Amino acid sequence: MLVDSHCHLDRLDLTAHDGSLDAALDAARSRGVGHFLCIGVSADNAATVRSLSERHADVDCSIGVHPLDLEPTSQPVLDWLLGELQHPHVVAIGETGLDYHYEPEAAQMQQQSFRLHLEAARLTGKPVIVHTRAARADTLDLLREAALPQAGVLHCFTEDWDMAKAALDLGFYISLSGIVTFRNADALRDVARRVPADRLLVETDSPYLAPVPHRGKANLPQYVREVAEFVAELRGVPFEALAEQTTANFKTLFPLARVRS
Repeated sequence: MLVDSHCHLDRLDLTAHDGSLDAALDAARSRGVGHFLCIGVSADNAATVRSLSERHADVDCSIGVHPLDLEPTSQPVLDWLLGELQHPHVVAIGETGLDYHYEPEAAQMQQQSFRLHLEAARLTGKPVIVHTRAARADTLDLLREAALPQAGVLHCFTEDWDMAKAALDLGFYISLSGIVTFRNADALRDVARRVPADRLLVETDSPYLAPVPHRGKANLPQYVREVAEFVAELRGVPFEALAEQTTANFKTLFPLARVRS
């Protein structure tokens, strides 16, 4: 069984499935995907991801505010986040983090929000899902500052081994998306080979970043199989072994998730 450890089910392009999310999930299930983590990115979509987790027994969700969804006049507040995290199917915090690639001018606001999410993680014990782009030093500094006792994950990892090693040393997991299949992703493939087996996850980040051979199309949860097959080949292990290991890792990182045995 596979887990899509990071997908945006409320944002999928469902054209290939006649507009039906149920059909898209069934297509993934038919390819061995047994669980989905639907990611919160804003206060506006919190109710939607919670609703999807209530509707589907194999969907859990996270709640948080993405660094590119922050508004200067409506910063997330700790009380709101802690309230949302009380829902039984909200198994993680985020995605949160830093993105200086698109909004370097918002660095201070992003750092404030990231600290708030990390404080919620400290108070609740729930794992944090981290987005980082063009903000390596500050991301690591804030994670070190937080010194969380529980693990978290750097999702859709795109950095090099030095960044991965630093995150692993802090107890974090590394999640690989379809980017690992892209032609120019040699440094990321090096990371994919070197991450310890028990700290590795796979994801789609759908509807974004479809893996080869679907690159350029809308991404779907069913394509997590292509990611896993590619990573298994890179690591020289059978696909079944990688699927089993990454599913076990997901269950360890997200102990509240309703993953079937």
